[in-house]
Amino acid sequence: MTPPPAAVDPDRETLRRASLKIALRISAGVAVLVLLLLAAATVFLMNKLAHPSLPDSSAAGNSYTYLDSKDLIEGMILAGFAGVVLAGVVGWVSARSAIRPLGDALARQRRFVQDASHELRTPLAILDTRIQLAQRKAEPGSEPALALARIREDTATLTGIVNELLLAATESPGDAPVEPADAAEVAGAVAASLQDLARQQGVQVLSTGRGPAMVRIDPSSLRRAVLALTDNALAHTPPGGSITISTAAEGSRAMIQVVDTGSGITGVDPERIFDRFVRAPDLRDPAGRRSFGIGLALVRDIATAAGGTVEVVRSGPQGTTMRLALPLARAEAG
Repeated sequence: MTPPPAAVDPDRETLRRASLKIALRISAGVAVLVLLLLAAATVFLMNKLAHPSLPDSSAAGNSYTYLDSKDLIEGMILAGFAGVVLAGVVGWVSARSAIRPLGDALARQRRFVQDASHELRTPLAILDTRIQLAQRKAEPGSEPALALARIREDTATLTGIVNELLLAATESPGDAPVEPADAAEVAGAVAASLQDLARQQGVQVLSTGRGPAMVRIDPSSLRRAVLALTDNALAHTPPGGSITISTAAEGSRAMIQVVDTGSGITGVDPERIFDRFVRAPDLRDPAGRRSFGIGLALVRDIATAAGGTVEVVRSGPQGTTMRLALPLARAEAG
């Protein structure tokens, strides 16, 4: 039996480059210091050689050494080269020693994500199977059947997130090309999945679109981005308000806008709202969930990875409009 190939550490090359960069910086700094000291010593000795102090005749019995300037310069050059080499060795060893704990931490983090993602896949598969069994017993078109269908869609979304985490942790790139996703369809699915939560808060969620807008992005990632924008709007919209998710193709881009009638962004610069861990102070949505300032940062990561952008178009007492712009699939193909 052929033994399985050894597992490749995906962080090894990254850490090696980081170690090399740190070593080069340390070596450069030490080398400059060594060269400056040697230059100063050379200037001092050359000055002494240019103005020698000859012994007088009364100093009999004392021995004196005379240095040739050429020999002195050669000695300084050899000493400087040796100092630079020694600085490089010390810098490389120091960098490797400093980076090693970081490598161990990255390996533990990656193993945790791999294990957690893998362990979650089985319960999600079991949950999906049970939902399918329940759907068979529900009357087609009935309210329980529609609710089960929405639950299964949410389960599929969660399964997609878990699979993405597992792929990211193993750094296994997806070889299959991404099929275009309809932004209007995804926006409608997000609005439908949030209806129950919005109804409990007394908020209306609508979805409008001017025809299909096909974008080349994983549907699960697009759904996560639109869901995060809408969920953020829901956290800022008081009872009696409304949220509208609109989609349209403009030029070479698909525009997805989430418009709410909430109180607007306060306590934080709207230009920094997509930075990680940036959030309005003491913000809690009506469901009692605390904001950690991660959801909108993930939206920006998803948009950037797809070649798009996300921004706050306007924000004030009358509400906030956020826009997610993604390249249209036909623009890439053309």
